[in-house]
Amino acid sequence: MTASTLDTSARTPLKGWLAVLAVTLGIFSLVTTEILPIGLLTPIGEDFRITPGTAGLTMTLPGFLAALAAPVVTVAAGRIDRRALLCVLMAVLALADVVAATAQAYWAVLVSRILVGLVIGAFWAIGSGLATRLVGPGRAGTATAVIFSAVPLGSVLGVPAGTFVGELFGWRAAFAMMGVFTLGVLALLAVSLPSLPPMATTRLRVLRELTRGPATRLGLLVTMLVVLAHFGTYTYVTPLLRDVTRVSPELITVFLLVYGTAGIVGNFVAGAAIARDLRLTFLSAAGAIGVAMCALPFLGDSPVGTLALLVLWGFAYGAVPVCSGTWFAKAAPHAPEAASVLFTSSFQATLSAGALLGGFIVDAASVPAVMPAGGVVALLAVAVLSRARPA
Repeated sequence: MTASTLDTSARTPLKGWLAVLAVTLGIFSLVTTEILPIGLLTPIGEDFRITPGTAGLTMTLPGFLAALAAPVVTVAAGRIDRRALLCVLMAVLALADVVAATAQAYWAVLVSRILVGLVIGAFWAIGSGLATRLVGPGRAGTATAVIFSAVPLGSVLGVPAGTFVGELFGWRAAFAMMGVFTLGVLALLAVSLPSLPPMATTRLRVLRELTRGPATRLGLLVTMLVVLAHFGTYTYVTPLLRDVTRVSPELITVFLLVYGTAGIVGNFVAGAAIARDLRLTFLSAAGAIGVAMCALPFLGDSPVGTLALLVLWGFAYGAVPVCSGTWFAKAAPHAPEAASVLFTSSFQATLSAGALLGGFIVDAASVPAVMPAGGVVALLAVAVLSRARPA
């Protein structure tokens, strides 16, 4: 009897899907907390009297630490039951939200973001690969798409809601709201998840072996390029909408909501498309992101043009996590947790690098200048994938 059978044989389908929902909400909470500063960057900067680039450190720190935490925590966890580990991580995330909400100095906000980064790396690496164990191999594809939908949902619901709350009650209230939500997710995880002893212990040797494979290396390169392009620009989309497009705070929330809705659609469209051609789906997403970014400086002063480009950008980026995650899973079918670790580390490290490099460009030049820079990087990913063999 396989480990997957052991996990699902005594559980009803309803319990399995409830567990999938709990993991999805956990990742939604992680993603929302991580990218929440995108919608609050201006008020955070004004509160602590820092530049937009410095405020962008709230995006940089979590990603770098998540990239380190994914392999370190997963390897260190050894034989610890994954259910208990996920619950502890969610409790730490709630603590991070409280620290941010009560911070009286910018260094305290950064401490909060350090905690967020540690949680993201470990929770993503473990939770994103649990679909088969929770609902069985026959429903794993659908469950995986549901879990990955938490990424665009963080944009479509989390960031706009946080931005709206921040505009009404201050940016601290947005983090307080996430703290309460995260505690609710912790309760659901504790109730719904079964015991999840590790199927195999992830070792550093396994991770090193995976990085030697050509498919894994290609996945790492393309993921890094696309994520670098996205977060180097999207981190500063709120200042762009304020200062260039000149839309009201209420419309900024609407624009981010539309962007996120397009991302949800892109996530599920990609989930169906990758079954036919993973490489072409990934390539198309990267190309659309690059085109949207390069066009924004020329259409950014038009609300209609900007909104259209955000829809294209959101739809395309919604496909990226599921494309990247599937690419790594196919490259290492024998080591699913290790594949999730590589996916998480590459994604998070480049997220931070993008936000950091974007901040340098914003401070040295302007917000509009960062958009075509990111677009060129995304189009470079298209060039790399165009030369790759079909996957």
